[in-house]
Amino acid sequence: MTATHSTRMLILGSGPAGLSAAIYAARAGMAPIVLQGIQPGGQLTITTDVENYPGFADVIQGPWLMEQMQRQAEHVGARMMWDTIVEVDFSKRPFRLVGDSGTVYEGDTVVIATGAQARWLGLPSELKLQGKGVSACATCDGFFYRGKKVAVIGGGNTAVEEAIYMTNHSPDVTLIHRRDSLRAEKILQDRLFAHPRIKVLWNKEVAEFVGGGDPEGLVALSLRDTVTGEVSSLDVDGGFVAIGHSPATDLFRGHIALDSDGYIAVEPGSTRTSVAGVFACGDVMDKVYRQAVTAAGTGCMAALDAERFLAHADFEAKATVAA
Repeated sequence: MTATHSTRMLILGSGPAGLSAAIYAARAGMAPIVLQGIQPGGQLTITTDVENYPGFADVIQGPWLMEQMQRQAEHVGARMMWDTIVEVDFSKRPFRLVGDSGTVYEGDTVVIATGAQARWLGLPSELKLQGKGVSACATCDGFFYRGKKVAVIGGGNTAVEEAIYMTNHSPDVTLIHRRDSLRAEKILQDRLFAHPRIKVLWNKEVAEFVGGGDPEGLVALSLRDTVTGEVSSLDVDGGFVAIGHSPATDLFRGHIALDSDGYIAVEPGSTRTSVAGVFACGDVMDKVYRQAVTAAGTGCMAALDAERFLAHADFEAKATVAA
């Protein structure tokens, strides 16, 4: 027989946003269920050094931080379920979700914290050197490249913003773009071209991230000219892939409002979505900041928004019965 689990709050995703929501919801007596998804712990589980999460004087490891968050959530009463949701029904409450195991989950409220994935170039050398000089987040990892030579790959807003940001740490920043013009907004382009620490390589794509040293780390980029095919080399200490992010929202298309980039749309200043009782937090609704600490903050907001929603719904139900 198909198993069914019911709760006051279902949380989809177990990164900083989902686990923070779970901590607040559990402490409010909502006995939340956290559905771990295909990547329990979120993107921090594939991050090594974390130096910008408040509360830790020394560098900590991403997987350790997520392990601590999960233990904290379980300690205060959250339940972890290892399942991936494949079907949702937001047409009525309680909301009904189905896992790939066939298990049914029912929630009076739902918090979506499925996150977003950085887009990568897809090179074997890129995967090999991730965390060893190759990154997809300058804001997260730029501090480790103080005084070093770095390159940013991409041509949109994200790439230009990250190149400008990296000038806070690096005296030598190269933006690499495979076309002869940028897609970024003009005001960002003007800032980029005016910056003395940034140079641009046009019509170039990364053919390989070159490792070296002991322990091995990124030492150079092998570049291919997209017009002539000529191959060249650029010595760098850090390479930042900035070609955008893909929010994990395919499951929710047609069930909830998304913005033009596919992120879940929320009411400004809240985590409320277009469906009453469904809330979104973390990178699945935030395409601006995309930090662990901001994800955790919106996770807190989602739990508080959901708690208030249920309190109001319970009051209305009691008033209806009394009438």
